[in-house]
Amino acid sequence: MFETRRLRTRIGLQLLLTVLVVPFVFPLYAMVQGSLAGLGWGNYATVLSLPVLPRFFINSALISAAVIVIVMFCTMTAAFGFSKLHIRFKEVYFWLLLICLTLPGVVLIAPLFATVTKVGAYNTLWAVIIPVAALQIPFTTLLARNFVDGIPSELIEAARVDGASIVRVFWNVLLPLSRPIMAAVLVLVFINSWNEFLLALLFLQTPDQQTITLVPSFFVGQYNNDQTKVLAAAVLTGLPVVIAYIALQRFFERGLAAGALK
Repeated sequence: MFETRRLRTRIGLQLLLTVLVVPFVFPLYAMVQGSLAGLGWGNYATVLSLPVLPRFFINSALISAAVIVIVMFCTMTAAFGFSKLHIRFKEVYFWLLLICLTLPGVVLIAPLFATVTKVGAYNTLWAVIIPVAALQIPFTTLLARNFVDGIPSELIEAARVDGASIVRVFWNVLLPLSRPIMAAVLVLVFINSWNEFLLALLFLQTPDQQTITLVPSFFVGQYNNDQTKVLAAAVLTGLPVVIAYIALQRFFERGLAAGALK
């Protein structure tokens, strides 16, 4: 842990961190304050009274859970293969995967829409689950591979000498040692999948399929624009993400730092 001994240095760092944090904290403060304007807590009561809210919450939870499972499986198996297995041209495949990071999601909207409608997945949760998972795998694989590189290869070789199969090495050796990066991947994927708005807006058209991020749209229309309800809905939408981060903060920070350094 980096420590400073001089009082002047500590005060300077504290001021610097405060200045850096303010631009991020102020919008959150303004959002919470705006959500309490007018009716106060009544704004939250109005949002919670929406009949579609439980269905939206369940849909978001299902999408997030499915995306987490898909991304976690693909990320950890890819990281294991790229880092520890002898595969021909694996560096070429790895860099081809990283090229996907340069593609903005907006560019893929047209081909995604055409594909989703052609395979008959339009207005189903899978129309959001698969693209969201695919767009996150390159970055999470990059983080996980760097973390797995730090695991001694001697452990893998020792397990192989003892007769363990590749699947057993992956399950009993690699995964237990990779819990920090798995926690970091879980939080990142959950935040991105829970907050997904564009794909949900395009591909989910009926209330029984829509997600929690579309709740604010119920208070904005041609003849209605209740910003206090919109902000209250935004606060309620963000609460699960905040709770998940607080619960996994220690593992998230450790895993993200280890995955970012080789």
